[in-house]
Amino acid sequence: MRVLLLAATILTTAPALAQSERAAIGTGVSASERQNSAERPLRFATTAPSSGVLVIPMAGASDLSHVPTALRAAVTSAVETAAFKAAADKTLSLYGVGGYHRIVLIGVPTGPLDSAALADFGGRAAQETRDNRQPVAILAGALASAATDPAAHVALGASLGQYRFDKLKSGVDAPAVQPLTIVAPTGEATFARDHAGVADGARMARDLITLPSNAKTPDSFVASVRAQFAGVPNVRITILDEAEMRRRNMGSILSVSAGSRHPARMMIVEYRGAGDAAPLALVGKGITFDTGGISLKPGAGMLEMKGDMAGAAAVMGGVYAAAKRGAKANVVGIAALAENMPGGNASRPGDVVRTMNGQTIEIISTDAEGRMVLADANQYAIERFKPAALVNIATLTGAVITALGDDYAGLFARDEALAARVQSAATASGESVWRLPLHPSYAKDMESPIADIANGTTKSGPGAGRGAHFIGFLTPQPTPWAHIDMAGVDGADESLPTMPKGARGYGVRLFDALVREFEK
Repeated sequence: MRVLLLAATILTTAPALAQSERAAIGTGVSASERQNSAERPLRFATTAPSSGVLVIPMAGASDLSHVPTALRAAVTSAVETAAFKAAADKTLSLYGVGGYHRIVLIGVPTGPLDSAALADFGGRAAQETRDNRQPVAILAGALASAATDPAAHVALGASLGQYRFDKLKSGVDAPAVQPLTIVAPTGEATFARDHAGVADGARMARDLITLPSNAKTPDSFVASVRAQFAGVPNVRITILDEAEMRRRNMGSILSVSAGSRHPARMMIVEYRGAGDAAPLALVGKGITFDTGGISLKPGAGMLEMKGDMAGAAAVMGGVYAAAKRGAKANVVGIAALAENMPGGNASRPGDVVRTMNGQTIEIISTDAEGRMVLADANQYAIERFKPAALVNIATLTGAVITALGDDYAGLFARDEALAARVQSAATASGESVWRLPLHPSYAKDMESPIADIANGTTKSGPGAGRGAHFIGFLTPQPTPWAHIDMAGVDGADESLPTMPKGARGYGVRLFDALVREFEK
């Protein structure tokens, strides 16, 4: 394996694209053919401009504390005329008032705002003013919060909220690139140090999820992520190809890629910021397209399966955020990458495969592939890195959507302290989780008459819990382990304040907050 040294970053060279992969990508588009159109540059200032677009927070119709004195009479009259209640995330626009092209009032929760509410305010401000060609200023200097430098969190939300994916469109009407200014006495240094990398990690994840699968194979995923990390200090990237995975007896992940002409890869990104301390391991499902394999999915909804690698994207974005801010922790991110296709060499229901640690799996459904790639990745993480804790994230089951909708990811854990840390990180980041059980009955449900465990069952029941049990069964004890099933929260049908319609990049902010928990 050749190693290329770049500044303080150690990068392992990725295998060259196979001829078949080059041909496949050549018939469509390339992940790197051009960039998305430019976003508004973020600026900080201590005083508001006297023209352009001005965004003002309001906590209820009677809250005029953030409105400049010169505008207060006009704003009061407009609020009363419109009967604007200023509920959280509600907006009211005024035009041609006080020399401004537009004034936007945005409702925020009453009382001190937590970091997630601050980011939501900034995100809604960016989205609400997206089509304005004038410079935009957001009044954030007097927001009450227990968070350090509240304006930095507003800036994070504004950065996340203005994301767009238009790199594959022709003749795009370029949006405004006039600056977006956060008006506050402090916050600029905190944003640059602690939050800019989070926004960039989320952009990377959203770009990867949104790309079509003819521009997103295991190898091209590796290339995109490696380019993002180029030059970032204290990072080492290692790629396991299929030959290396066979040598390590990773029959579980290899069974998933067997039907595809695009070979599996395992991408390992190590960030070291805490000496010899045991790392936090983050392991994500990276199915670059999921047909279901021989257990073919219905055509309806298969389009969404280009995003079945959202867990791997979240892991890479989370490690990137930690590395960019120089976190005082050690973090290992692993993307278990494969394409699940019904080719002539594809795995079949009824096949038995052996995992890295020698246990056997009976394949009940080839569409239960996410848990298969995670099984070998988890065992590799524990054997190679001996982590302090291991957290999986995956678009694993439709069952979790039935249980929790699109408001929460499902959290499963066999370690209470780790579960508490994940829940704390979810609250701080605004990326919500809901704890679900690992019931002892799931072990009975997943028994196989010919192997150590089955990857599914033909019986109806708690699919999300059974999937989590399978992964936990193949994750060696006593490593603290948790699993996040994000199938319901990976995309949005409508714009949320920090998440424009489409790929959310869920998990990047949660993992950034979780790494901070391990820095305490």
